[in-house]
Amino acid sequence: MRIKNRIKMQGEGFSLTVLQKRLLSVSLAIAFIFCVIAGRFFYIQAIWGGALVIRASDQWNREVPVIAARGKIYDRDGDVLAGNKNTYSVFVRPAAVEDKQYCADILAGIFSLDGQEVLSKISRTGVSEVTVTTHADGDKVKQLAEYGLSGVYFSRDNTRVYTYGEALCQVLGFTSTDGTGISGLEKYYNYLLSGENGEILYATDIIGIEREGAAIVYSPAQDGSGIMLTIDSEIQLSAEEAVRRVYASSGAKAASCIVLDPQTFEVLALANYPSYNLNDVPRGDTEKLNDYSRNRLVVDIYEPGSTFKIITAAADLEEYLRGNTAAFSPQHVFSSSRTRSVDGTTIKCWSDHKNGKHTNQNLALALNNSCNPCFTDIALSLGKDTFYSYLSAFGFGNVTGIDFSGEAAGMLLPQSMVKNCDLARIGFGQTVAVTGLQLACAAAAAVNGGNYYVPRLVRGIVSPDGQKQLFAPVLKNKVISEEASRMLAEMLEGVVSDGSGKKAYIEGYKVGGKTGTAQKYENGRIAAGKYVSSFVGFFPSDEPRYLALITVDEPQGTYYGSAVAAPVAKEIFEDIIAIKNIRPYE
Repeated sequence: MRIKNRIKMQGEGFSLTVLQKRLLSVSLAIAFIFCVIAGRFFYIQAIWGGALVIRASDQWNREVPVIAARGKIYDRDGDVLAGNKNTYSVFVRPAAVEDKQYCADILAGIFSLDGQEVLSKISRTGVSEVTVTTHADGDKVKQLAEYGLSGVYFSRDNTRVYTYGEALCQVLGFTSTDGTGISGLEKYYNYLLSGENGEILYATDIIGIEREGAAIVYSPAQDGSGIMLTIDSEIQLSAEEAVRRVYASSGAKAASCIVLDPQTFEVLALANYPSYNLNDVPRGDTEKLNDYSRNRLVVDIYEPGSTFKIITAAADLEEYLRGNTAAFSPQHVFSSSRTRSVDGTTIKCWSDHKNGKHTNQNLALALNNSCNPCFTDIALSLGKDTFYSYLSAFGFGNVTGIDFSGEAAGMLLPQSMVKNCDLARIGFGQTVAVTGLQLACAAAAAVNGGNYYVPRLVRGIVSPDGQKQLFAPVLKNKVISEEASRMLAEMLEGVVSDGSGKKAYIEGYKVGGKTGTAQKYENGRIAAGKYVSSFVGFFPSDEPRYLALITVDEPQGTYYGSAVAAPVAKEIFEDIIAIKNIRPYE
């Protein structure tokens, strides 16, 4: 009996333990389900709630966008270079259209569209709204409004208009069809120019038909800020015409010009040809558009040739004034030999030295005659460390920092790899590649007293209410002393009055400059008959206010910079003299 009772009690204990386990499992399951439901409730309310409200709002509300006016682009004097024309986008809400065939016929007739395509578009199901056309003329939209078509709406979208068409096209760039900047300054300063769109919000029923008497909520657009460029539109138009003429007359592959204010490095003009019309962008021809929209003076590099001798001369003069015995004095007479042998390489002068032309030649005459061996002597005498310190100070091998996308840094051999034959060639502008902008800035610093500024295309910002915020010049480096700069400018004035730059000479005005003619390379070899002709000039030489660099790529026939590029600078300088009413010196 005791044994039976013990077994019974043990059995009851066993049953009680199993029941407790089962109750615990059910409790945990219920708790888990409750937590899942609570978690889902929290997610819907706290996290997903905003999106659900928007979804619900979208079902019962419709928005018409209010496009912000894109900021204007001005030249330095307030002349509008890029503005806006009021145009419109037309939308249709298919569910709200009463007679789709009639609606399609009206839309197609007014906007010269294909009627079947419009009908197909506005007959779509599962979409709340379709865009019929964009950038429509205001008169046509006014005509559309007279029909009072149900389910048809329109809003302003603006169309970009460029005052001078082709002028400055590679600098200004262009926008996409929705008004976003995609090249040039339109892209670089898009964050300022674009503004912020607004909207008109009104209530509809479930199929998108506006409810009668419903409140309309208007959220205004915030127009974009304008930008004021450093460009002088009159000088720009002169430069455009000059490069267009030399391009046509020389049969060149391309021609370019940049005009700087040497005292601030503000870009007064920048022209490249061939070009295209900003009001008729060739969007369908990608290859042509990519080629014609390249701002070659900023993004392409080339071997500068003899224009680079300005930098070598500047380094020599500065080191002479510092007492460096490795430098040559302005009175030093270079060897009259037309060749130099460096590391087994023979460097020749372009001239044959007949009639004693290069006899008793000092630095000024070496610049006049553009004698390569003399600048070879300077580079080798200064040595790699000293010469490279000047190349760095003048910005070669690095970007200038201009406010434009895609600037190239040029090509400069690493100092550790430079041999004497390399150093010798760099001295007269070979074995180094630069952008036109780099060379123009370096030349400006060499003749303006030795000050290297950060070049700029934008002079300031114009707020939507017309307030202007102008930027101050930023000094980047002091490259040479005022005395060395003055001496160099006088020598370069002699190049124009008595040397290879005579075709840039203007009676009554102190013009300085240096010519350049550089061979081109293809696949590591000299390309026969292909040259870049160039000239960098400035005036007045004793207090430079205008500096121009002209490059002509692959001119046919005559190819010397003195004959092809120097006359272009003269044309532009003469135009500037007339535009600014600059009196001759007395």
